[in-house]
Amino acid sequence: MNPTHLGLSYPVAVVGELIGEAGRAAILIALLDGRARTAGELALVANVSASSASGHLSKLVDGGLLVVQSSGRHRYYSLAGAEVAQAIEAIGSIATRMAVAEARGGLARQGDSLRRRENAEIYLARSCFDHLAGRVAVELTIALEERNVIRAFGEREYALGGDGLAWFEKLGVDVEVVRGLRRSFARRCLDWTERRPHLAGALGAALFSRMLELGWIARRQESRVVRITHVGEQEFWRRFGVKAG
Repeated sequence: MNPTHLGLSYPVAVVGELIGEAGRAAILIALLDGRARTAGELALVANVSASSASGHLSKLVDGGLLVVQSSGRHRYYSLAGAEVAQAIEAIGSIATRMAVAEARGGLARQGDSLRRRENAEIYLARSCFDHLAGRVAVELTIALEERNVIRAFGEREYALGGDGLAWFEKLGVDVEVVRGLRRSFARRCLDWTERRPHLAGALGAALFSRMLELGWIARRQESRVVRITHVGEQEFWRRFGVKAG
């Protein structure tokens, strides 16, 4: 069968081919924290030459998965949108069953303690484009549902619960401003390590930003890992019964 015909008939095949190459997959995963990076930085992440990275980046931009912006002599690459991050997370939930089992079960071989620790940190809390993901995010989402702050709506969305407006305003999140943004208000994003949804969309991004401002969480440089601060551990437990340490 003609590959071009296959790609035209099934666009998902084109996207699958873009994501399926190891170097391009590494680039996409590196950009899941929502930050933009240069071609040189992404070449190091993907462990490929500068010329190979340039080819991969060109294909990802042409395929609509990445966008590029110029600043002076540098070109910065980032994911094309939250939907790209959510798609990669969803694929990850299928592709990493064994890795999750090993990390949780402590099956790493001798000498792999550093990798196991890094995996544990990723599974605990990480950024997924512009919102919080990992065990803490899933348990936080469950707690918000139980407290009637948010409720499941439709197949993939959340809506505010009866106590939602007051709760978010008390935290310092202006819900009306969030509603006015040109994107999905609140989405259920499948967490690739927990295989349960966490809060995404504009509301998830606003909550993530506010938790950063309050000092509950902190980004780790050059990593998707999100560190839960001492204050954050106390607040997550006091407010939601979530053990974040």
